[in-house]
Amino acid sequence: MTALASIKNQDIAALMRDMGIKARKAALELAQVPSEPKISALKAAAAKLRDNADAILAANAKDMEAGRAKGLTDALLDRLALDPARIEGMAAGIEAVAELPDPIGRELARWSPEHNGLDIARVSVPLGVIGIIYESRPNVTADASAMCIKSGNAAILRGGSESFHSSRAIFDCMAEGIAKAGLPDNAIQMIPTTDRAAVGEMLKLSDYIDVIVPRGGKSLIARITDESRIPLFKHLEGLCHTYVHASANPQKAVDIVVNAKMRRVGVCGSTETILIDSSVAGRLLPRIAEALVAKGCELRGDDIAQSIDGHIKPATDEDWVTEYLDAIVSIKVVNGVTDAVNHINTYGSHHTDAIIAENAAATTTFMNGVDSGIVIVNASTQFADGGEFGMGAEIGISTGKLHARGPVGVEQLTSYKYIVRGTGQTRP
Repeated sequence: MTALASIKNQDIAALMRDMGIKARKAALELAQVPSEPKISALKAAAAKLRDNADAILAANAKDMEAGRAKGLTDALLDRLALDPARIEGMAAGIEAVAELPDPIGRELARWSPEHNGLDIARVSVPLGVIGIIYESRPNVTADASAMCIKSGNAAILRGGSESFHSSRAIFDCMAEGIAKAGLPDNAIQMIPTTDRAAVGEMLKLSDYIDVIVPRGGKSLIARITDESRIPLFKHLEGLCHTYVHASANPQKAVDIVVNAKMRRVGVCGSTETILIDSSVAGRLLPRIAEALVAKGCELRGDDIAQSIDGHIKPATDEDWVTEYLDAIVSIKVVNGVTDAVNHINTYGSHHTDAIIAENAAATTTFMNGVDSGIVIVNASTQFADGGEFGMGAEIGISTGKLHARGPVGVEQLTSYKYIVRGTGQTRP
């Protein structure tokens, strides 16, 4: 805790400005680093994570103890917890990012206008400096660092107070690996304080940070949206829906719904509302309810759902707009696919929504109508993950529409510039 104590005696505004200056310098250098050194850096970082697994677990034990004392829910503690398998998963994820094609320097388009003969190319470049603000999940430290390095971006990381020790231990491994490969100093930096004032100062650094990626709950996102002078990749809450259409295969519906809700209740891809067609609710809802209750899930539903199954408690208007991140789900009986689409577009967070159906017309209506970053047919919403999309990892799920939407992978952390080659032309 000495680092925390000492930083409180410093000028946080000056600290953040200094980090911004260093990040900008590193970003300009990183943009020119070829692919191989970046690959070497990430592989070295993955090796450091494995070599220091015991130290990471010891740091995580401190965070878990503090989290229990603070009264964190089981779901939040699950997001915070690390074990050998999760550390190995982080290391493997970094290696997967390392092996992805380099997103920088790609020629996206090339043409020559007839009237001037110029050779014009659109080429991918890094965004520059990315600020990542996240809460309880320490694995974001590894994922975000790896993706920024791969895409040639410098990163400033601000983890939550709940995961401070875990994130710092992971960051130290990442920084050692990156330094070992000779990449620029300050390619990644972590804010060394949990003081909330640091976030406020970070959001003012529009001269140094090109984009902010917030990952957290409603209050964090609301604060960042209100205060930021920097463009955002918004990762809003995962208010995800699974709709069981009249044509759904019954066993497929049960299996998918249970997985979508209960595989990990604390992740943003967990289904929070089940919509079920009125024509099959009487025979399918009891099977789904029984399977969910057997897994320890609390059910809340509308009047029709309650009348069908006695396990279902009354839902309030608040339930339709709640991301539980817990073993609780709301259930609504709807009259067809259009009704389901309207409910999702009214109450959802534009994150991930799924339909279970064998009818092609219904799935087409759903896919075209639902206004979300990820729309899934006949699979669990828990596949809303960059790793599952073959991206190696993700820096978040963007629920906005500008620049990036859905899983934000290394390709989404790029912009482009135009390279124009002439042979002496002058414009008349």
